[in-house]
Amino acid sequence: MRIGMRTLLALVGCLGAAALSAPNVAQACGGFFCNSASPVNQQAERIVFAKGDDGKVTAIIEIKYAGPSNQFAWMLPVSGKPTVRVSSTAALDRLQAQTNPQYTLNTIVEGTCRDDLGFFGTGVPGSSDNARDGGTALEGDGSGVSVVDRGSVGPYDYVILAVDASETDKVGVAVEWLSSRGYDVNEFGSDRLKPYLDAGMNLLTFKLSKGFDSGAIRPVMLEFGSGLPAIPLRPTAVAATNDMGVLVWVLAETRAVPANYLSLELNEALINWFSPGLTYNAVVTRAANEAGGQGFVTEFAGDANAIDQAVFPDFLETQWATIKRTDWTNREGELLSTVIGAFGPNADGTRDVFAENLVPPDGISLDEFLSCVFCYLDYGTTDIQGFEPAKFLTDFDKNVAEPLKATQELLRAQAYVTRLYTTMSPDEMTKDPMFDFNADLPSISNVHTADRIIECSPEVDRSDASWRVKLANGQVVRGRGSQWPFAADDEGLPANERTVRLGTEGEGEVVDDNIRVIAAALSDHNAGVPSTASSAGGSGLCSTKPGSGERSAGLGFAGLLALGMFVAARRRRGR
Repeated sequence: MRIGMRTLLALVGCLGAAALSAPNVAQACGGFFCNSASPVNQQAERIVFAKGDDGKVTAIIEIKYAGPSNQFAWMLPVSGKPTVRVSSTAALDRLQAQTNPQYTLNTIVEGTCRDDLGFFGTGVPGSSDNARDGGTALEGDGSGVSVVDRGSVGPYDYVILAVDASETDKVGVAVEWLSSRGYDVNEFGSDRLKPYLDAGMNLLTFKLSKGFDSGAIRPVMLEFGSGLPAIPLRPTAVAATNDMGVLVWVLAETRAVPANYLSLELNEALINWFSPGLTYNAVVTRAANEAGGQGFVTEFAGDANAIDQAVFPDFLETQWATIKRTDWTNREGELLSTVIGAFGPNADGTRDVFAENLVPPDGISLDEFLSCVFCYLDYGTTDIQGFEPAKFLTDFDKNVAEPLKATQELLRAQAYVTRLYTTMSPDEMTKDPMFDFNADLPSISNVHTADRIIECSPEVDRSDASWRVKLANGQVVRGRGSQWPFAADDEGLPANERTVRLGTEGEGEVVDDNIRVIAAALSDHNAGVPSTASSAGGSGLCSTKPGSGERSAGLGFAGLLALGMFVAARRRRGR
């Protein structure tokens, strides 16, 4: 069933707010607003939504940008007064690594080839790198703006503003107020923000606190009221680039589905199974384009136990508890070694904690010191000048360990995790995607396997022999040598096997079914790739299976959008 027939949209935690796409819809947005002479490019973002048993939604939002501006303002229209905390890039890195798509070929050799020296593709896994409800104003100054909340968290100062309903130019009033107080904002994109503020939303704005540079930017965690997760894309388009990726995890009781976007099922014949990381993103981009830029690939859907130890595993929690209760008197060098050994030198907040608690040796910058602490400090150092272990541990716990732990607790509190991915260009960001839930749909593995049979004979080397790959859906792709026969942009094959409009129950409505088209194209192609197998048949059969199933550390999805988060509250029909 289409979302428009059964929902009301509302901004984060806002029930019954007015919708933007209709007279009574309201949503939130997020975007960078920096010096117009030095525009900032939103490079990348990953997003986690967790919907609790109480219906409340928590969002973790990664913020990355490139540009010369030392101050930036990141603006998110919200409803009410969300709780603001920080998370960790390391948490998102670990979550991504745990759920990355993997493409693995099991290689089987039929017959005997002339020479095994050219053997390729040993079966080692490949990976595709791929209306204001609540919130009391704290202060007003006659400017048409009231401060609902303000504070500092991690490297950020933030403020939540409410613009007086009588103001005709709400964006202009808010921008003027922020600019006069050190927020590097301008009116670029104000036409996109206007509908949100006109609908009665508050405006949450971040900037870097004094003393912090862009290297301190880290994900934020926002706790909202009840509603459905959604991503406001229209305001984001002002700083987006073509084919930027959007990677989303949704944690809840059941599988998440795109509520007002299509679900994309990829044609895996277009994936280069020899080097999936080279083509995966291009195939997703093409699949999304075939859906008008408004569709998501479900890369993983399954039990959240799969990520139970992803971010802050039990062994690290135990180790950290031991570190905190240990007496480090006259063991200060050992303390630093132990902490860096447990968390690494690059976890969000580490640099700031060291800068606060430790003075590097003369002539050595903090970054140089952190890159090789024990090049400059001996493990057995008993007393470091000006260093207080208790304060260091307190600061490290607050800024590094606790954000990791809080993220892991958020993941563990949910029963099911869904990972969705797409790419979009600015002209495709005309509809804000929402995510609903469907308990009827099956799980989806992130591990994709296929069998490749090399057709050997004494006349050919393995590297020149023909082969056939049988995909999980039963389709067969024939080829020869070390090249995959199809490019991601091959016009003879669609990128989507199917596109489906999913609802809150059942298997959804198939919008496009390309299975027969793909089968016919593969049949024509395969007919042109004769077998090199011995006419006498294979005299031998061997199989090379993947070993430990090593998981790639990352997908390499470049340019995930920096987006503001909002939640759409829905009204279910009676059953």
